[in-house]
Amino acid sequence: MKKLSVSLLMLLLGFTVALAQKNQIPLIGSTAPSFTAETTQGQLNFPADFGSHWKILFSHPKDFTPVCSTELLELAFMQKELEAMNVKVAVISTDNLSQHRMWVAQLEELDYKSYGPQKINFPLIDDSKMLVSKTYGMLHAPTSTSRDIRGVYIIDPNNVVRSVNFYPIEIGRNLVEIERIVSALQTTDEEMVLTPANWNTGDDVMVPYLPYREEELANDPSLENEYYNVGNRMWFKKVHDK
Repeated sequence: MKKLSVSLLMLLLGFTVALAQKNQIPLIGSTAPSFTAETTQGQLNFPADFGSHWKILFSHPKDFTPVCSTELLELAFMQKELEAMNVKVAVISTDNLSQHRMWVAQLEELDYKSYGPQKINFPLIDDSKMLVSKTYGMLHAPTSTSRDIRGVYIIDPNNVVRSVNFYPIEIGRNLVEIERIVSALQTTDEEMVLTPANWNTGDDVMVPYLPYREEELANDPSLENEYYNVGNRMWFKKVHDK
C-alpha cells in the first residue's frame, strides 16, 4: 500500500511538472511556440504566416479595458514605423472574435492625442479559450486567471524569442521602448555590437572586444577616430550619421 501511495505521488508530481513546463513563459533564445487561431483578419498560423519578419506578440486580458485601448491606439499610430523596420504585430485578447471586431470598430472612430482616427491593420487573436495564453505562459496564478495577460514577446526572423516583458494591469506599456528594443536587437545582430544603457537609434554603440592593437593603430591612425574607450573595458564605436 505504501509503495502504491509513493508511486501515485510520483506520478502526480511528474504530471504537475510537465503541466508547469508546458505553460511556462518561453525563454529568451528558445523557439517561439506555434499556434493556429482565428483573428480579425482571418486564420493565423503563428509565427509561420509572418515569414522572415520580426514579430511582436502583444497580449491583453480583456477588450475595451481603458489602458489596453490606449496601447492599441499607440500601436496603430506606429504601424508604418514598425513596417519600415520589417516588424509585424499580432495582438492577443481573451475575448472572442465578435468582441474584438466591436473593439476595433470603436477604437478606429477615436481621435487619441490628436493623432486622428487610426486604422488598425494588425490582427486581434481570439483567445477566448486561453490556449495561446497558456502556451505562452501568460496565466500568472495564483495572482489571477487572466488579468496578468499583459506580455510582449519580440521574436526574430528565425522565430527565436529575443525579448520577453510583462506589465501590471494598472500601467500602460511604453510602445517607444518596445520599438527601441527591436531597433537595438536589429543593430546588434547586423553589426555584431552591443548597446549601452539608455541607447537610442543613432547613438554610439559598444564593441565586445579590443578594437585595435597598437601596431594596427600605427598603420592606420584613422582607427582612433572610429573608436573611443571609457576606462579599460568599455570600448565604443562612433556612429557618424547622427
